[in-house]
Amino acid sequence: MKTISQIMIREWKRIFSIPNFYVILLVIPPIIFLFYGFIYQKQFAKELPMAVWDEDQSSVSRTLIDMMEHNEYIHFTQTVYSNAEIEKLMREGKIFGAVHFPKDLESDAKKNHQSNITLYTNGAYLVPAKMIYKGAAGVIIKGGLAVVLQKAEKQGMPAEKANTLVQPIKLNTTTLYNPDFNYQMYLTPGLITVGLQMALIVAAVLILNLEFKRNTIDELLQISTSSSQIVIGKMLAHLCISWILFVLVAYVVFPVYELGKPETDFNFFLIYTLMSLACIGIGMMLSAISNNLLFVTDVALFFTSPAFVFSGFTFPRWAMPWYDQFYADIMPYTHFLDGFIKLYFMELPLSYATPEIVKLLVFIGVTFPLSIVFFQKKINQYLKENQA
Repeated sequence: MKTISQIMIREWKRIFSIPNFYVILLVIPPIIFLFYGFIYQKQFAKELPMAVWDEDQSSVSRTLIDMMEHNEYIHFTQTVYSNAEIEKLMREGKIFGAVHFPKDLESDAKKNHQSNITLYTNGAYLVPAKMIYKGAAGVIIKGGLAVVLQKAEKQGMPAEKANTLVQPIKLNTTTLYNPDFNYQMYLTPGLITVGLQMALIVAAVLILNLEFKRNTIDELLQISTSSSQIVIGKMLAHLCISWILFVLVAYVVFPVYELGKPETDFNFFLIYTLMSLACIGIGMMLSAISNNLLFVTDVALFFTSPAFVFSGFTFPRWAMPWYDQFYADIMPYTHFLDGFIKLYFMELPLSYATPEIVKLLVFIGVTFPLSIVFFQKKINQYLKENQA
């Protein structure tokens, strides 16, 4: 235990003195974390600029326009008179969508003739397009029902009966866990944690091989020639640094952006610790296999960079091809994220994250023993060459 403590303290000194470590682990993460929170500081995408093309110029079209303008997602900034104008404004980035009210809209509605209102959205911007559709569709459906209801009441039908006739089935929706669709609450934690995975792995791939690169291996071997003691000592040092980052995230960044959930802190800490160990294990395994710093760093970046895309955070994994799902499964972040969503966003008991915890433990149980085996071979070879 004394030997492991010596190795751990020595590794702490290296982390705080070698730029490869302290820049990756202690300088870049706080800047990136605060920056991610700042990006989504507004939390919601509201009042998206739209154009209106009103050929009917009737009380019905004006009412619908007014109702849409009062929707939080829509703000009419342009009046147009053709498809060409709509396309031009979209190409120039001045609007995200448009709505067209055809001629004779009101008269057709009064004659029980169907009339088509056209909603234009810019699919190149997926999120604004969906939000505009959500806002406009609700207004147009309500407006259409209101026209029919008003006509039925004018014909002498009681209001309650007319309302039941017009809308016999009513849909009530309840959105759990992020009811306001707050983008800061949704994206910031995910981006921060994927950044943590990247920092931990990129730093970990340099833990062992940097000893040879900086010619400090002899100093390390004077403390111990046991790879298990070296790996455990260095792992504990980097785990402590990961805990410092956890404190930064959970008790500084999250509260600053009102993302803190104190009741989830323990569960968050537990699954975060498992992810940290899995990341450190992967990095140390690569570090034990190869002394080529550029190669292992490239592998780490290649491995971690697409983690957010493949994790299922923005697109469901089950809808991905099998090889993409396989790639996602060999990244610890994927399983951390599944557990994080359950424990942090949904605030479920720890037992719900058992499958993810087991998978992270598998990463830990495989990578550290392999690191010990590969590094012991490297130590033995180095000692043999020196003796010769």
